[in-house]
Amino acid sequence: MLRVLSLLFVVPFLVSVSHAEVKTKKIAYEHGDAKLEGVLAWDDSFEGKRPGVLVVHEWWGLNDYAELRAKELAKLGYVAFALDMYGKGQVTTHPSQAGEWAGKIRENTQAWRERALAGLDVLKRQDNVDTANMAAVGYCFGGSTVLQLAYADAPLKGVVSFHGALVPPKEIEKIDSSVLVCHGASDSFVPAEQVQTFEKEMQAINADYQLVSYGGARHGFTNPKAGDFGIENLKYDENADKRSWSLMQSFFGELFPKKN
Repeated sequence: MLRVLSLLFVVPFLVSVSHAEVKTKKIAYEHGDAKLEGVLAWDDSFEGKRPGVLVVHEWWGLNDYAELRAKELAKLGYVAFALDMYGKGQVTTHPSQAGEWAGKIRENTQAWRERALAGLDVLKRQDNVDTANMAAVGYCFGGSTVLQLAYADAPLKGVVSFHGALVPPKEIEKIDSSVLVCHGASDSFVPAEQVQTFEKEMQAINADYQLVSYGGARHGFTNPKAGDFGIENLKYDENADKRSWSLMQSFFGELFPKKN
């Protein structure tokens, strides 16, 4: 009899848990003549509106890694949208192609920012997003892109750059977004001079920023497949990955305090 009663209590719990899951859907949108397609991720066990987080991919394009990060953010309770900076289906594993695509975007700073803002607009339009509480995270090329969003005065409480190029805030008097930079101390793509220039200019405009360097970490340190591309400076670092993800969560805890 006790066994039957215990099952009666356990089964409803298991049923309720089984209905809670991270869901994704592809969303087509446009920027100028570019046909784009991003991925929205959310956990349907959370009710009501919640903070939204934009995810900007590495220079390879919107691949499985960017989508994975969106799903992980959804598990934390956020609505995440992995945007598309290149165009639907434009994903590569070839450094020369990736460099060409990223370079084309970077050629025009205004267009670069507008392309990222187009993705942010998609996130803002979602019914379950609290548009007063939004942030953006980016990886490599995406890291420099979220900095551009901050410089463009996008309605973001904060941005997080993971192993991104440190583009300084040129000709900007102030930025409202808080900034977290997670940097690999051994990243030869982002030399010490670039770090120093970035910090000097952020300090000059009294930006709310923090820059954390992870000893021994190289470019791409959050991506377990970073070493697969045959580039010496690309290498996964488990400690730096875990520590930077934990720091991001703490940062978001400051940006989006829970209501009592």
